[in-house]
Amino acid sequence: QVTSFQGVPVRSLSTPAPHEHPEHGRLVYKGNLAKAVLGVRFFSYSTSVFNLFMVPYIMLKTGIGFDSLLIQAAFYGLIGFFTFVTPVTLHILTKGYVIRLYYKEEMDTYTAITYNAILAEKATVFHQKDVKIPDITKMFTTFYAKTKSMLVNPLLFPDPQDYNRLMGYDKSLYFNFEEEKEDGESK
Repeated sequence: QVTSFQGVPVRSLSTPAPHEHPEHGRLVYKGNLAKAVLGVRFFSYSTSVFNLFMVPYIMLKTGIGFDSLLIQAAFYGLIGFFTFVTPVTLHILTKGYVIRLYYKEEMDTYTAITYNAILAEKATVFHQKDVKIPDITKMFTTFYAKTKSMLVNPLLFPDPQDYNRLMGYDKSLYFNFEEEKEDGESK
């Protein structure tokens, strides 16, 4: 109980800050395309399911048929391509998109929340030492956590220091000029 300035007792319930997660820690990043990624993938899945059920029904009811086996194979191959390849491609391109990133200071771990193949949230826990930055900039990869590619937008980190800590940019670089000079002379 807390006493207000009028002397009337007031009951207060405290809850964790909205940016704190009891299991994962402090929210350090929130992707702004999370709903768009979910929506596009859901739409792709739903149209694929619609195709699976409706194309055979339409073919039977309308009597559309092809005499040539080659034309039938091409037609069903085209329908199958868009039915299966589009959702798989979207999954491959967006599986590493981080929708939320948490940092747990006590354990010094990060938890990246992404969408899995069935559109459920998947948590990947890793340490900063597990973060590898690709040598060549890749289109859908900002860094690798263990072996999984992750995509984040550095501009969406409320505190740039969190991004620097995640990528390892906050560590001092130790460069020994004597060793470099000796290596250069021995070559």
